[in-house]
Amino acid sequence: MSQTASLARPITPSLLRSLALCLGMGLLSACAPANNGSVSQIPDAYGVLPDGDITIPAVDAVYLQPPNRRATVTYSGDESPGTIVVDPYAKFLYLVEEAGQATRYPIAVGREGRGFRGAATVRRKEVWPGWTPTANMLRTEPEIYRPFARGIPGGVASPLGARALYLYRGGQDTRFRIHGTNDLKSIGNANSAGCIRLFNHDIIDLFEKTPMGTKVMVRSYEQSVAAEGEEMANRGVELPPTIVDADELYAVVEAEKQRRALSE
Repeated sequence: MSQTASLARPITPSLLRSLALCLGMGLLSACAPANNGSVSQIPDAYGVLPDGDITIPAVDAVYLQPPNRRATVTYSGDESPGTIVVDPYAKFLYLVEEAGQATRYPIAVGREGRGFRGAATVRRKEVWPGWTPTANMLRTEPEIYRPFARGIPGGVASPLGARALYLYRGGQDTRFRIHGTNDLKSIGNANSAGCIRLFNHDIIDLFEKTPMGTKVMVRSYEQSVAAEGEEMANRGVELPPTIVDADELYAVVEAEKQRRALSE
């Protein structure tokens, strides 16, 4: 990808709304206990963010009401620093740090994300990754996924957002992903399908701090209640899928392809 600032194509809020796909991509894994108390909030981290030849717009403050923002928190779990801990019930992802602290990120989680248990390892990382529906998605929900059977290349239209971490177990791809999203309203909530996703600002921050081989653990509901309390372990609501017209989306894909060709 040619990175020419003068040719950067902003992802406008209206474009983000049109690209907000609640598609059931791969998901993620993780497990563990911990307690947290907020030490410092980082709302300034959600401003306009140039990322190569794409400019990510600021996150509207309506989506950043505490605890729905990145924060440094105290952490009392047993995981080693550098471990990623995911709580699909409280809708938080923790990056464990030294001295009893962690960076906590708000997440959105799909049905599959709530069904994954145990440990996994980050074995692949991608910048602006592409996405293709799985054979199971095409078989079980063809009305949603068939229009996208040829896949969506990496870029502003991809439902995987700005970055993705791919999780493996025993050398095999689990098909669980931790990735970005254009669907801002989903953060802090659940969806009928999908994976673990973060604001694009947050997945970029996490991506840079996550070396290959990072261990990922996912909490069970019981662990979430023990660590966060029953109320927080039931945070958010389940949102219906947002369906985007395939012709409209692929027109955006084609426009981005042409823009990149001109910049090379």
